[in-house]
This record gives sequence, structure tokens and C-alpha cells, in this order.
Amino acid sequence: MTFSMAGLTAFLASKGIYFLTAVLLSLGIYGMISCKNYMKKLICMNIMQVAVIFFFLCFGQKTGGTIPVQVNGLLGARHYINPLPHGLMLTAIVVSLGTTGVGLALLTRIKEKYGSVEEEEIIRGENKFR
Repeated sequence: MTFSMAGLTAFLASKGIYFLTAVLLSLGIYGMISCKNYMKKLICMNIMQVAVIFFFLCFGQKTGGTIPVQVNGLLGARHYINPLPHGLMLTAIVVSLGTTGVGLALLTRIKEKYGSVEEEEIIRGENKFR
């Protein structure tokens, strides 16, 4: 198997968005596991949500496809992109914003009660209240 820079460039040009999606998803998962700060965990959760949205939107694209509005001369579904993934991802964006808002509200209450958003300090504070 020979390695060529032209082959790598062509691969990244055609499939680079999938690589970006995998990197973003990996960063989000790593951050959720390794971070002990709840604000950082919330940010990593949003990064994972963006990766999933990118992934679905990539599948909704079609080479040479146009928006699903009837155009003279274009007959048949093969000329149009599928609008369903885009509609679903609009819904996912709204849900993501709602989840982030609720998460920020909960973090505000946690900060008021425990004085921190660090996991160890919250556990230590919870044991102190018992």
C-alpha cells in the first residue's frame, strides 16, 4: 500500500467533514469523562451535540442536488436533497438550546448552594450537610 499526499488530500476533501465530526465527538466524550468541572461537562455535551448535528446534515447532502422546491426541468427525487434530516436537526438545535438553558440554571443553583461547580467540592459539601 503506497501513501500519497494527493490521495490523502482527495480523501479529506471528500470525507473531511466526517473526520471533523469524529474529532468533535471524541473531544466531547473525552471532556465528559475527564473534566471534574460541571460547566466544562456542559460545554463538552454541547460539542457532542454539534458533532451529531454535523453528522446528520452531511448525510442529508447530495452531489448536484438542489433544495426541495419544484424547479422547471428537474423531474424526480434524484435532483433534490432530502429535507427530513435538515428539519430534524433544526429540532435538535432547539432541544440543544433548551438542554443548555436548563443545565445553566441547574449550575447556577448548584453554585448558590455549594459555592462551586467542581465535582469534588460538591461531594464534600454534600457529605458536610448529612
